[in-house]
Amino acid sequence: MLIKRKSIEAESNYRSGPKAAAIPKPRKVKFAPVTLSELDGVRYLHFGTEWVQGAMRLRKPDWLELEYAQQMMAWMLFISEPKQLLQLGLGTGAMTKFCYRQFEQAHVTAVDLNPAVIMICESMFKLPANDERLNVIEMDAMDFVTNSDNHDKFDAIQVDLYDATARGPVLDTAEFYQACADCLLADGILTVNLFGDHPSFAKNIKAMRFVFDTVLCLPEVHDGNVVAIAFKSRVKLDFPALLERAKAIKESTKLPAKSWVDGLKLSITPC
Repeated sequence: MLIKRKSIEAESNYRSGPKAAAIPKPRKVKFAPVTLSELDGVRYLHFGTEWVQGAMRLRKPDWLELEYAQQMMAWMLFISEPKQLLQLGLGTGAMTKFCYRQFEQAHVTAVDLNPAVIMICESMFKLPANDERLNVIEMDAMDFVTNSDNHDKFDAIQVDLYDATARGPVLDTAEFYQACADCLLADGILTVNLFGDHPSFAKNIKAMRFVFDTVLCLPEVHDGNVVAIAFKSRVKLDFPALLERAKAIKESTKLPAKSWVDGLKLSITPC
């Protein structure tokens, strides 16, 4: 979404807590500047443009402010007690924080290539320091998912990989999605943030459907985002059970999970 807001200086500091081992970078990357803006009690992250990369309501820093970020949690309809969760693309750390707070039994890993994003998340978006349950890693997402040490490990993976233009995922090939599938457990689920009105949408859906047994899409939100849900194993949608699960999610998190079930009903024919 395009939002014109006055940028404010991005304050940052180095992450505290345990540090990940240094990982050699296979290529040099030029990053856009990290900038911030605020409007009506919400702080926004930008990469030097008007495109919003993430948001945090100042009075509710652990709440998922953006609708697409809420939809990225739709895997919760199928997995109630995850043990390992992976976030590819940190943004403001919103989804990482939510998973860390909500699933006390789970270990949460987040991967982002831009060190400035990691630092700004801790200094301005209240991302906790690394500990025994949280590991934020500065690394290329492709390198992470192709590392066999990370295969057959995660219950759910959330992919939100965008650059300064914010118009299409940075990683969008069948090879990338195959590597993501390799990282999932047998009944694992992948959620991906896409733009429904962009040429990259069809390319990503085709790549996902080449790899995953079932790919469904939730309805487009008002900002144009479409969340795709990819199941490593074939899924049978039991809507009465999903509605019961949605009710429990609503009670425990206040997330509008029933709308996800309604969206899945519309997406029975794969996107």
